[in-house]
Amino acid sequence: MDIMLLSAILGTGLVLQISLIIFLLIKQNKSKHMLGQQIQQLQAELQLNHQNTQNSVLERISQGQLNTQKLITDNVQGNMKDVREQINHSFKQHADSLSSNLKSLTGEVRSHLHNMTQQVNNRLTEGFEKTSSTFTDIVKRLTIIDEAQKKISELSSHVVSLQDVLMDKKSRGAFGEVQLTSLIANMIPSQHYQMQCTLSNQKRADCMLFLPEPTGNIVIDAKFPLETYQKLMNVDNGSVEKKALQQQFTQDLKKHIKDIADKYIIPNETTDSAIMFIPAEAIFAEIHANYPDIIALSQRFKVWLVSPTTLMAVLTTARAVLKDDATRKQVHIIQRHLQSLADDFKRFEKRMDKLSKHIDLAHQDVSEVNTSAKKITQRFQKIEAVELDKKEVELLEEEKV
Repeated sequence: MDIMLLSAILGTGLVLQISLIIFLLIKQNKSKHMLGQQIQQLQAELQLNHQNTQNSVLERISQGQLNTQKLITDNVQGNMKDVREQINHSFKQHADSLSSNLKSLTGEVRSHLHNMTQQVNNRLTEGFEKTSSTFTDIVKRLTIIDEAQKKISELSSHVVSLQDVLMDKKSRGAFGEVQLTSLIANMIPSQHYQMQCTLSNQKRADCMLFLPEPTGNIVIDAKFPLETYQKLMNVDNGSVEKKALQQQFTQDLKKHIKDIADKYIIPNETTDSAIMFIPAEAIFAEIHANYPDIIALSQRFKVWLVSPTTLMAVLTTARAVLKDDATRKQVHIIQRHLQSLADDFKRFEKRMDKLSKHIDLAHQDVSEVNTSAKKITQRFQKIEAVELDKKEVELLEEEKV
């Protein structure tokens, strides 16, 4: 081992020289003492040469280690650069894929929302059109009422006195019929009433209202007991003449009530009651104030006394009944539309839930990608700072596995 080490250190030429010297010394048969001295001297020279050679070898080894370390560092940096480029490329691909998916999802969401918006707008437009049509009809009817009121106001401005205009029964009857016609035309649709209607008993009523069951058809007849009323208003209270006029006024009203009950209440053709229209509010008030027996009689015969004001209330009620009947006839259509609207809202709710889930999933994916990016950035920072310890290297190896 010493000779091999010596050969490695000094080289082959030096070993041959030493072997030749030893051989010559032995050949010349020099003394053992001289040979020992020469050998010691030779060993000292060899030791010195070995020390110098060892120092040179150590220097070369140190220089080689530095070069090797530099080469390893350059190789690691190059590999890390390639790894970083690959990671950046992969991250860019994932980001592009995620962006494409989000763009596709956004397009689908916009398409669904656009379709739902169009459906809702169509429904709202239909509802607004129907509402607008209803309000238009109301405005038209109000316009008709205003025009009628203007005509009545113009007519009243030309009236000097009621007595001058209504001198006989025919004029009073015509006035009552005109007023009745005006009130009914302003409140009731034309298909639900008929003026001067002839009944099965050949009696002609001033007006017949056609109302739905169970109300049925009801007759309105105008009566205007003006003469006796005017005489009552012109005599003194407590006089004999006044009492006689009151009896006459009572008899006239009773006759009107009985005539209406006999002529215009027909079983299976009209309802079991009729309406007596008194065109003057003053006469109507006088009857309710001072003639309770007349009111009782009318209730017994089911002939209801009305004035222009109270007739408006009756007609309003009749109009509400007609509207309610029309609504009942159309309720199945309304229910069908409401059911369709409910189905549309159910589909809208399901699609919104699905959209919410997609958005939550996309948000979760973005959060996970962001977390991975932060971890990668931290790894790069630690690698650049050469802060990876043994445990982190083991964790990296486990993650690769």
